[in-house]
Amino acid sequence: MKKNYFLYFFLLALFNTAYGQNISIHGKVFSDSGTPIHNANVFVLNSSTGAMTNKNGHYELKNLAPGKYTIKASYLGYESINKSITVKEGTKAELDFLLNESATQLQGVEIIGRKERNYKNTTSFIGTKSATPLIDVPQAVSYVTKEVILDQAAFTVNDVVKNVSGVNQFSFYNDLTIRGFRVQGQRNSSMLLNGSRMMTSFWSQQIIPHVERVEVIKGPASALFGNASPGGTINTVTKKPLQTTKQSISASMGSFNTFRLLSDFTGPMSKDKKLLYRLNLGYQNTDGFRDLQFNKNIVVAPSFSFIPNEKTRLNLDVVYQDNKGRLDRGQAVFGDGDLYSTPITTSLSAENDYLNEQNLNVTLSFQHKFNEHISFNSSYMNSGYDEDLLEHRTANNFLALGDGSYDITKVAMRVFNRKRSWNNQNFTNYLNVDFNLGAIENKFLVGYDYFQQELEPGGSQLEANAYLLKNGKATNSFSVAKKDNYVLDENGNPVANVAPFDLTSTNGNAMRNMSNYVYGIRNYDRYKQTGNGIYLQNQFQYKKFNLLVGLRYDDFTDYLNYETAEEEKISQDKFIPRIGMVYKLKPNVNFYGTWVKGYQPQTATTINNPEAGGPFDPLTSELFEAGIKTEWFNKRLSATLAVYSLSQKGALYNANDASNSDLLKQIGEEKSEGVEVDIYGQIMPNWSVIMNYAYNHAYFTEADESTLATFGNQKPNAPRNTFNFWSKYIIDHGDLNGLGFGLGYDYVGERNGSIVRDPELIPVFPSYGLFNAAIYYKVNKFQIQLNINNVFDKTHWVGGYDFLRAFPGRPRNIMSTVSYTF
Repeated sequence: MKKNYFLYFFLLALFNTAYGQNISIHGKVFSDSGTPIHNANVFVLNSSTGAMTNKNGHYELKNLAPGKYTIKASYLGYESINKSITVKEGTKAELDFLLNESATQLQGVEIIGRKERNYKNTTSFIGTKSATPLIDVPQAVSYVTKEVILDQAAFTVNDVVKNVSGVNQFSFYNDLTIRGFRVQGQRNSSMLLNGSRMMTSFWSQQIIPHVERVEVIKGPASALFGNASPGGTINTVTKKPLQTTKQSISASMGSFNTFRLLSDFTGPMSKDKKLLYRLNLGYQNTDGFRDLQFNKNIVVAPSFSFIPNEKTRLNLDVVYQDNKGRLDRGQAVFGDGDLYSTPITTSLSAENDYLNEQNLNVTLSFQHKFNEHISFNSSYMNSGYDEDLLEHRTANNFLALGDGSYDITKVAMRVFNRKRSWNNQNFTNYLNVDFNLGAIENKFLVGYDYFQQELEPGGSQLEANAYLLKNGKATNSFSVAKKDNYVLDENGNPVANVAPFDLTSTNGNAMRNMSNYVYGIRNYDRYKQTGNGIYLQNQFQYKKFNLLVGLRYDDFTDYLNYETAEEEKISQDKFIPRIGMVYKLKPNVNFYGTWVKGYQPQTATTINNPEAGGPFDPLTSELFEAGIKTEWFNKRLSATLAVYSLSQKGALYNANDASNSDLLKQIGEEKSEGVEVDIYGQIMPNWSVIMNYAYNHAYFTEADESTLATFGNQKPNAPRNTFNFWSKYIIDHGDLNGLGFGLGYDYVGERNGSIVRDPELIPVFPSYGLFNAAIYYKVNKFQIQLNINNVFDKTHWVGGYDFLRAFPGRPRNIMSTVSYTF
């Protein structure tokens, strides 16, 4: 009988165990963009039961007993979430999780790759040097994510700035306007890489196959970064390693003999995922649409992250770029000013011209969290740039005749043969401290930055100017009053040192014999610039109010005639305040306002010139801005409305003193007032959209009327009105599953050319509107993509200086891309 009881209880226990094994909890873990998260942790609190999600984001917790459980889902870089659920015998319960990207795990340095995979970016490290949701930053910060870059088949920053309100091209080059103020490469202000000042080319546009997103801080960012343009600062954020293995490769072919090959590899290098890597490779070979122009670009961008524990992170980023091509000075038209008098393909280059550039940026970033409230960030970047240039270019006027008139069909030419090398070094350190004072939450920041730029030895240029002089030299201008100083032909016209470019000829781009040119030499004296910045900032939060208060002291020093007996130091310094406030009207609606000062030192060569009348004070700027920031559709879509008034004082203008042609006066003031709207994100998980509009009145309020050709008018290459729209829709079910469409429209209003000495050479570039389209088809791991830009082949100009240097936009062009992800 006892044996029967024993058998009975054994069978009962076996039955209950088997029955209990049928109790489970399963579901999926998604990111806030709706993408499944691979290798997320899902576990039962206060137990050893847990699981990892598969590549589809699915998990299952098995062998549970009936009862109530608290389940936690977590993934590095996202905010963890707990959910409670009650399960009964014999059931399989379903529980899904939606994780939002964390704004607190990474305090100020972006170490781990961005998890979002759509047009919207949630968090900015650049706006406050702390991980702050963009909706809480009291200043307009716009961006373009890598998803937009890929969908639009873009390759340079200039290709994507149309997606940001208030940003426009100034020329073909790495040369833009933000709110009417110019931002250029080859300067030490307003061009950042991962938050550090980088040295870039002025001539070549920044290429971006290795870039996670392009950020634009509107208005002066001097309170955080010191020397900065009043219009704004452009920060490119490179792709960082991911904890999940992912590889992709794409090949593109299209108009103007363009071929691109891009690849992106990332994942863990160790089983414990403490060492991660990412490698981005890019190659492009294109002729472009302009005569004799071409570009061969190579990008190699490895990145490594070491995460020994949850408190310490180390990152190494390397970006190497090699660019080969020719320098395109723009389209020259007949001197009567008809922009349509020559083809937009017309360039002034010679076959034996070249532009070879190399750029190397190496960044080491370190972060340590002492506890949940205190973190330290430090980064060092070394940025080098080499320029090797030979170009035939305009002498900025038409060919002079002996009577003082000009041949409006021939362009006076000159030659530059130049080599220069720069090196930038940045060292940034800051401490974030979070603490509470009663009901007030505080985010305190204290930091120190060091910046150094050097023009290295050997910088020099051979110049062959336009007209021969009897003394064996050459010059770029012709003066009838000094006619006897020039070599003249039998008709009394000045003899050209460099043959002019005939706009009516079909062989102007042929090779030039440069052996008989008369050259002069220009040496670029070594110089060194250093900057030291100390700054404090606190973000106060009380109920629905956020208040940001910051103050920076900046010390900027120029070393002229560096490392010579004549070495001289010239220093400029400034205190820079910043105040911003946010009011949370609703969970998804914030009102904000900001006041910030800006600062840019005058160049040392100018203020050190005894004939110029210096010393001069630094350029100063001031921004007043207010607006609304909102989020919709479960935070998938964000919108910003900004109203601003921006001014800059201290611009130098020629005094037009007959006895001293170098004399300058610091009387300039420029102002920019406007309204901007930016919308980014997803209306539905399969429907993405970007839309922006800007009204910008950028004008001069104080200047020397005799010097400025367009006094009081709109500033150069600063359109009053711009509008951009782009939308992508993917069919996600049925027989057409995987088929998608993109449609866009870009409008840029009328613009003035640059201000030059001769107002008759200043063009007005007409407004234009361009339609763009795309079609996508994805099958498993393959995607086929076709982009058509400027669908209706609209002739237009993106910017320019004068009738000798106009910059036409690309005619209709097509790009086909095949991508494979594995």
